[in-house]
Amino acid sequence: MNDLSRRATLTATRADPRQQDARRQPARSGPFGVLDIGSTKISCLIGRAESDGRLRALGFGWQRGRGVKSGGIVDLEEAEKAIRAAVGAAEDQADMRLKSVTVNLSCGQPESRLFNVQWPIDGRAVTEDDIRRVVREARARAASEGRGTIHALPLNFSTDETGGVADPRGLYCDTLTAQLHVVDAATTAIKSVTACLERCELEIASMVSAPFASGLATLVEDERELGATVIDMGGGTTTIAIFAEGQMLHTAQLPVGGNHVTNDVARLLSTQVAHAERLKTLYGTCQESPDDARELLPVPLVGEAEHQIAKVPRSALVSIIRPRLEEIFELVRDRIETSGLGRAAGARVVLTGGASQLVGARELAAQILDRQVRIGKPLGVIGLPDAATGPNFATMIGLLAFATGDGQTMHDIDFSLAAPQGRLARFMNFLVRRM
Repeated sequence: MNDLSRRATLTATRADPRQQDARRQPARSGPFGVLDIGSTKISCLIGRAESDGRLRALGFGWQRGRGVKSGGIVDLEEAEKAIRAAVGAAEDQADMRLKSVTVNLSCGQPESRLFNVQWPIDGRAVTEDDIRRVVREARARAASEGRGTIHALPLNFSTDETGGVADPRGLYCDTLTAQLHVVDAATTAIKSVTACLERCELEIASMVSAPFASGLATLVEDERELGATVIDMGGGTTTIAIFAEGQMLHTAQLPVGGNHVTNDVARLLSTQVAHAERLKTLYGTCQESPDDARELLPVPLVGEAEHQIAKVPRSALVSIIRPRLEEIFELVRDRIETSGLGRAAGARVVLTGGASQLVGARELAAQILDRQVRIGKPLGVIGLPDAATGPNFATMIGLLAFATGDGQTMHDIDFSLAAPQGRLARFMNFLVRRM
């Protein structure tokens, strides 16, 4: 290949960072089953990773969210029906049956904490067992009454005075120091999700923080490295994840989302929730226009006869939607500032989730957060229907990426205890991992 051809090839590779990201080699090929349990929808995806790193869908199914509120299980029977239907549709397409799934967690008031752990090595080479002990020590320090650990992610290591070590295995030192990011949540919320999946005859392969998964699906490599904040606007919650240096450094959750916008519209216009959702979807916007006062929208009133329909100016709808979204973005801004990672988060915000598709949401977020904002659509998955490739399915696609090893530090090390045999032993092992 001559120099001109080589330059052309390099230029083509750099031109599309999304394609460049898609060629990351997976740690595991699959197939894997993932389950996104949300307030507005429950979706299941069965897929695998190709040799070039791209994800391929083998089966997909989804159902309207039932038995779930603010990301948490509130009705086991209804949630079980929705999960079984979504999983069954995916299994039929993939022509296989799932025994376990990677599932998201967006409830239980998740908290994010950083820990520095020192471990004596005494001059020998660092082994995998040393790294496992460091992770277990971080889990033990994070453990508190009523809280269960979801992630204990090693961010970086130091061997004696040498810092910035990504993988210390084989290096000699007296003291190994590790910085770990621990995400935990209420044990009761974890148990409710576990109980619901047990009723569906499914085991939990991994439990993943929802904004972590959304970040894996929507961020390109440069954003992960240079710093970016992912805001996933779901139906019942809005979750935040800060990424930098290729790692997730912080996560937070707000108990407000798109459903709250819908409820505001229903309450203030005295209409049914279903019609409020339709109004929001078809006519909703955060941007004011001079024509809004003249454009009249049909609004059937609660308790009135079907033929009695009120006419409401679009400006009234805008005046309801905008304040709620302003509140959400102001709360996000406050969470970023209190995290102490405002500088690490960089100047980039990626907005995703179903509620992010409201017209004007991106511009409003940029104004309030004073950052560059783009709408984050998940990186392409081969064989997935177009209807399932929008921002509202980012968490589901990120879960599949996580299952293949993306976002997992030293994914070749099993940080859990040795898997015991027998149903009771496996259940006890799962409880130990959540301690």
